[in-house]
Amino acid sequence: MSKLLIRGMVLPMTGEEDFFPEGEVAIENDKIIHVGSKGSTSQDFVPDRVLEYNDDVIMPGFVNTHTHAAMTLLRSYADDLPLMTWLQTKIWPFEAKLTDEDIYWGTMLALGEMIRSGTTTMLDMYSFMDKVADAVLEAGTRGVLARGLIGNAPNGEEALAEGIELVNNYDGAGNGRIKVMLGPHAPYTCNGEYLQKVKKEADRLGVGIHIHLSETEDEINTIRKETGKTPVQWLEELGVFGGHVVAAHCVHLTEEDRKILAKNKVAVAHNPESNMKLSSGTAPIMELLEEGVLVGLGTDGVSSNNNLDMFGEMRSAAFLQKLHKGAAALPAYEILEMATINGAKALGLENVGMLAPGYKADIITIDFDQPHFYPRFSVPSHLVYVAHPGDVRTVVVDGKILMEEKELKTMDIMKVCDEVEKRAKKVAESF
Repeated sequence: MSKLLIRGMVLPMTGEEDFFPEGEVAIENDKIIHVGSKGSTSQDFVPDRVLEYNDDVIMPGFVNTHTHAAMTLLRSYADDLPLMTWLQTKIWPFEAKLTDEDIYWGTMLALGEMIRSGTTTMLDMYSFMDKVADAVLEAGTRGVLARGLIGNAPNGEEALAEGIELVNNYDGAGNGRIKVMLGPHAPYTCNGEYLQKVKKEADRLGVGIHIHLSETEDEINTIRKETGKTPVQWLEELGVFGGHVVAAHCVHLTEEDRKILAKNKVAVAHNPESNMKLSSGTAPIMELLEEGVLVGLGTDGVSSNNNLDMFGEMRSAAFLQKLHKGAAALPAYEILEMATINGAKALGLENVGMLAPGYKADIITIDFDQPHFYPRFSVPSHLVYVAHPGDVRTVVVDGKILMEEKELKTMDIMKVCDEVEKRAKKVAESF
């Protein structure tokens, strides 16, 4: 049995008014058992360790609702291109040459970057997902994993079989740290029959679906030409909605599309920086929220971002909506909810995303004793508009310390960097 007590400024994300300037979080094994003001934990609780961080903000770890972790192997490889050119001429040919070991090391690098920047949970879509799962188990983070399925490719059926195998072998692994979904890539890479087959398997297995949706105008035009409908309308007609679905991007939506997403309780993974870099557009986040759609934040893969920094994603998400909808749009606390509790809900994680008794002990501490955090008029505003990854001091997932005083505990990060450098350059030089 392990008991840990963390003290500092506690922002539990249980409500906008909830904040403990001098607070503490008590952890037993993998769960939080108490959150409150300093000294409020029961005297019967005798911690094995006490972490005193008087000038740190203690809050839930970030939930990255859409990424392709192993794309760290392609960081800055194919910049400054529109999406379809980028995919067809650069990304897909490079990915076709990646081995399962390449995917493992690329994922480890991503997880190291995520831990260092305060992300404790990711929703990841890629290939060789058994290696991704192994990396998550080793690094100690939390992962919702989906084998990417390109139904129109020659290996579409094989990929679906691998996705099903991933569910059977890894769903619930690591004391529940791994959850598995099925991942049809997008409406323009999967035909209707294939999408219905994926939906049938997801229902049989009791898992969700993760899909890219309405990301670009090219996608809208392609699907409308083929079906006479928008991608959202087509997926509804096919019966893909109705269970747990997380749709990435959702940039180009009609009013009817937004109502369909709300009616079917489809969660949206908003990726503002990737959408800006690929010139995909600005997602109608305010309108989605008004319809009652659950929205989380994601980074997408680093080849279209080029990092896994959720602080930057929060800031960009806020500024984009303010640019288009006015300065009052998406206030800081609402953005923090998207990056924590709402992201967790979007992924179907009921005990992640806030600091409260019974919730998983997925916690980060952020060093506020630095010039850029003074004066401290608003902690939420500082977290969204000021903080950056280097401010994260300590990271705990499932009650286990993964980083302490900015030192990673579960991996040799320089060895990981060296492996990724060697492997990525080898693939690039093969063209």
